[in-house]
Amino acid sequence: MVKFESPKVTVDVVVFTIYNNKLHTLLIQRKGPPFKDRWALPGGFLEKNEKLVAAAGRELFEEAGVGHLYLEQLYTFGDPGRDPRGRVITVVYFALVPAPVEISAGSDAKSAKWWQVGKLPNLAFDHKKILGYALARLRAKLEYTNVAWALLPEKFTLTDLQQVYEAVWGKKVDKRNFRKKVLSLGLLKPLKEKRTGLHQRPARLYSFKSKKKIELRRFF
Repeated sequence: MVKFESPKVTVDVVVFTIYNNKLHTLLIQRKGPPFKDRWALPGGFLEKNEKLVAAAGRELFEEAGVGHLYLEQLYTFGDPGRDPRGRVITVVYFALVPAPVEISAGSDAKSAKWWQVGKLPNLAFDHKKILGYALARLRAKLEYTNVAWALLPEKFTLTDLQQVYEAVWGKKVDKRNFRKKVLSLGLLKPLKEKRTGLHQRPARLYSFKSKKKIELRRFF
């Protein structure tokens, strides 16, 4: 009888946020081998009788002190050799937060930190590939869904919204065309309130009409 190696299963979590108009992601510094002291996505091995999403939430809390995030399953990575400990398949989860949440390194991590995407350290395992895939998915989601709400506060200006798109896409967009297109989608609710500042003209505040996923017919 042919014996087959039973692959181990891990979960990893990609968390994106906007800080200082730049896209950031949450990383932890590994305390032990393999890749000791290298930075990596929060994650770890699936426990017996544990659901995948529960494992993702547990690892995120244990390694970075972050809890109560909505996690969406992103993709599964299982190439041979991706983990020096043997054949390991990882199920990746994905979360968006409107601002950097407070983090603290847990028992399995030496440190936890928000890193600007584009200025990342040398990552452990295949986590550079995973982050690249997650970023591509996020950029695509901005084009055909209303997912931008998850990266914004409840009330925001059109400039705030434009900065989210620019941070994720990594490029500037034309202000006039952007506003015309985004208002034509019918996703936003104009509020009576305005944001005022010492050196700014009053700006109309908006909110999203719905936080349920909506697929757009018109693309940016």
